[in-house]
Amino acid sequence: MEPLHQLTIRQAADGLRDGKFTSLQLTEACLERMRSVDGHVHAVLEALEASALEAAKASDARRAAGGALGALDGIPLMVKDNMQMKGSRTTAGSKILEGYKSPFDATAVARLAAAGAVILGKANLDEFAMGSSTETSAYGPTRNPWSLGKIPGGSSGGSAAALAAGMCLGALGSDTGGSIRQPAAMCGVTGFKPTYGRVSRYGLLSMASSLDQIGPFARTAEDAALILEAIEGEDPLDSTSASRARYAAPRLPSEGLKGLRVGLPKEFFAEGMDDGVRARVEEAAKEIERLGAELVEVSLPSAERALAVYYVLMPCEVSANLSRYDGMRFGLSVDAPGLKETYFETRGQGFGREVRRRIMLGAHALSSGYYEAYYLQAQKVRAKMKAEFDALMRDVDLLLSPTSPSVAWDLGEKFDDPIAMYLTDIYTVTVNVVGAPAVSVPCGFANDLPVGLQLIGKAFDDALVLETARRYQGATEWHLKRPML
Repeated sequence: MEPLHQLTIRQAADGLRDGKFTSLQLTEACLERMRSVDGHVHAVLEALEASALEAAKASDARRAAGGALGALDGIPLMVKDNMQMKGSRTTAGSKILEGYKSPFDATAVARLAAAGAVILGKANLDEFAMGSSTETSAYGPTRNPWSLGKIPGGSSGGSAAALAAGMCLGALGSDTGGSIRQPAAMCGVTGFKPTYGRVSRYGLLSMASSLDQIGPFARTAEDAALILEAIEGEDPLDSTSASRARYAAPRLPSEGLKGLRVGLPKEFFAEGMDDGVRARVEEAAKEIERLGAELVEVSLPSAERALAVYYVLMPCEVSANLSRYDGMRFGLSVDAPGLKETYFETRGQGFGREVRRRIMLGAHALSSGYYEAYYLQAQKVRAKMKAEFDALMRDVDLLLSPTSPSVAWDLGEKFDDPIAMYLTDIYTVTVNVVGAPAVSVPCGFANDLPVGLQLIGKAFDDALVLETARRYQGATEWHLKRPML
């Protein structure tokens, strides 16, 4: 058997059920791994050892009494540090929340706890989830377990790196423009962005409310589905959460992918992709075809406008959402002679450069004289993109693309070039703009670094996306590879 900290959730759940080990042993193995390697990776902002061990003991007691709660009972997981967790620090990777402790649990976190999961700690992230490399965190960058000189992707790089390094068996992240899928690709794990509204955003520190979505990281698509099942569902505390009545069931034969139509958007396979990434994704497409799916070339012209739309709408929502961090109610407060000066000094010292940049871009786009030219126009294009996407998806079941145009790059390589950083989201932002589900799964290596394959589905067709990914993984072994850390 593999070391306990390297098991999949399904393997661990089966082992717990069969009495091969206890949740306490499983949790201690992950904590020991964290102590051993996180000094190199820096994926964890706060380890919750005491509460994790207590939760593991409680899980073992339930199991001994015949009352285990399900597949996640006793499973050690990590949570991105932009989700409220009662009694723990919630920093969002920012100094402006210095000293803040959560007074309540985010709904997704509460649902994990209700499923018996063991929360090991809070994972590092780009400040307020703004970045694609986990370098903008005020608490230092996270490193990629496959190569410590490389970035892990972002903004959920801490969650992805912790999982890849064996510090947990799964994790929660948030995805606003690819922040689960892109780090999953770069760290060689599975990352799933659910349909907008499928998972409650209550207790998630908002970045861009119409784009943000909580979702799972796992070693396999099957494991991601187990986490999704625990956290999904309507929430009276989140008016944008969706009823289960809208969820679709997968439409697949008993095995293989026969009857599935998979579209290859020609815009996603144009110039700009690294040769190694292209080769691995084309090989993955051939494997999906071998499993019985029909591949068809399709066109999504609006994809070329997705980045522009995203980088207008997202900063506008950022500027509104982050206005609450003023030094008056919680977190950092800098003493200054007057109220105006307190605002300026607190926000100037508390927010990092990338956050300030996006606040200023958003405030400008929303200002008098520019609102119609930028924000209103971007919303019109977004509506057109959604209509175009929905029309395309009436002809195919899924879309297939790379997750990222490149593998992980060197730490610092793009840090001072925001445009180059933003362009790495080219294949992921469309999904958030239209509210669709998508998964990234490992599909090989280029330059000894993981490559991610992205599968995109119709709204609320999450089950089909995950089941297709599961069957692809059943025919390949890329998801079984582990970094030699």
